[in-house]
Amino acid sequence: MQIPLQQFENYIDEAILKRGLSYFRKGAVNEVEEISPGQFEAIVSGSEDYTIHLQISGGIITEHWCDCPYDLGPVCKHVVAVLFHMQQEEMELSQPRKKKPSAGKHSKKKTVEEQVRELLGKLSHDDLKQFILEQCIGNPSFRQIFISGFAYLVSEESKEMYKKQIQSFITSVEGRRGYIDWTGAGVIGKAVESLLFTAEKHFDQAHYQSTIYIACAVMEEMTPLLNYVDDSNGAIGGTIDQAFELLNQVAQAEIPDKLRLELLGYCITTFGKNIYEDWDWHLGMLDLASRIVKTESEGNKVIALIDKPMESYTKERAQLIKFEILLRMKGTKEAEDFINQNLANSRFRTIAIESAIKDKNYEKAIGIARDGVRADAKDKPGLVYTWYDWLLKIATIQKDTDRIIEYARILFVESNHHGQEYYKLLKAKVAPGRWKEFVEAIIADFKRESRGSNFEQISGIYINEKWWDRLFDLLKTKPSLHNIEAFDKYLAAGYSNELVEMYSTGIVYLLKISANRGHYQEACRYLRRMIKLGGKDKCDNLILKIRAEYPKRSALWDELSRV
Repeated sequence: MQIPLQQFENYIDEAILKRGLSYFRKGAVNEVEEISPGQFEAIVSGSEDYTIHLQISGGIITEHWCDCPYDLGPVCKHVVAVLFHMQQEEMELSQPRKKKPSAGKHSKKKTVEEQVRELLGKLSHDDLKQFILEQCIGNPSFRQIFISGFAYLVSEESKEMYKKQIQSFITSVEGRRGYIDWTGAGVIGKAVESLLFTAEKHFDQAHYQSTIYIACAVMEEMTPLLNYVDDSNGAIGGTIDQAFELLNQVAQAEIPDKLRLELLGYCITTFGKNIYEDWDWHLGMLDLASRIVKTESEGNKVIALIDKPMESYTKERAQLIKFEILLRMKGTKEAEDFINQNLANSRFRTIAIESAIKDKNYEKAIGIARDGVRADAKDKPGLVYTWYDWLLKIATIQKDTDRIIEYARILFVESNHHGQEYYKLLKAKVAPGRWKEFVEAIIADFKRESRGSNFEQISGIYINEKWWDRLFDLLKTKPSLHNIEAFDKYLAAGYSNELVEMYSTGIVYLLKISANRGHYQEACRYLRRMIKLGGKDKCDNLILKIRAEYPKRSALWDELSRV
């Protein structure tokens, strides 16, 4: 989400704004540093210290990131606190624990990049080497970043070298019996993210071998970790996804053929050994391999793995990979034959229908769709309506009114998807003189005992047809507060008194079974609906009775005072 810095408060949830402002006013934001032009970093102190990164271009926040576990919205309170800090002068905010710069002393601070460049320009080569050596000896984090960043310059670089680094991260936080809690998972995740950042730099600099080593090491070490770690914040799974994405980026780059064959071999080997079994990356390796094969022989090696027995869901996805290989290696004819031999794969059936329609071979398309209805009726009933939808599309192309009505009726009555669209289509196609009889037959279908009441569908028909008496009678069969509120805009003109009574009964029952502020607020919303329907006296009397019934519910009294 891109946010204008000077109007950020208009783009963020009010509750998060208040929390962020509170953090700012407590002085929780440490000095915001400009790392490089447009790149900012800050530390916000809360239950822990959290690092925030911002990218700002032309007054627009184009990227924002915080390492806190918050995932309930696009922006967390820590990011908001930093934004308040950056805009405090423009917004005339005060921060008690921080002194503002004295008048006349304010000057633009150098970015971190500028400060570092200035120091590098003044340091001698020997001093710099000595500093790096000392940091590598005494600072494990610096050592890891330095060695992984330049390991490609030495012959000892290997996947195993990076795996040992990751193993050391894991060992440092393992608890009793090897289990790693949520906090430990975050520590490991941060360390591995740093390693992956190095891998991304290698990729940008075309050091593809190093990128592959790091990405494969991360995947191999982090995937087994998922079995004994609390990864509720996604710290571990996220790094595996990042590593796999790096391999995909390498596959799309212009890499030497020797390296391509090495990556292809890795994909085939890991799939064959089930290294990532039960995870999406398992089949992902075949997908990756399919995109870097260049010869029919290489393609056949991947196809041989696909042709082995698999679970049905995995098999369908694998067949799509095989189709792409056949299309590239052997041409359209063999790929189409493969599709026609495997129409049980819903994606292939869809491709076959689309192809037949494109060729205007409508009878073939109809046959494939009808076969899908028969084939999937027992085990995949949800797909049946996909095939009926295709039959409807074909009937529409052919302007076959009888078939349009037949299929739209099936979809409206049975599928529970896009009901209004099918209803409008039916009303447009059924002769006006037959419409009422047609609709009554549909209602009868809905009311059959074997199909249940289908309250929502029947009420939708009554609303479309403006049959308010029948809608009210239907409401009386399920007079929940939700249903009353949904229908009162249609029924208010003719049934306001009855609706007030229904609301009253429902509110009494709601308060009888509920005792939290959320339900109190809900009850008060319905009390306001009663007033809008002309039931103010009834509402006032009901409030008196509620107060008498629940004299000790202070939160309820508080909400009632706002009605």
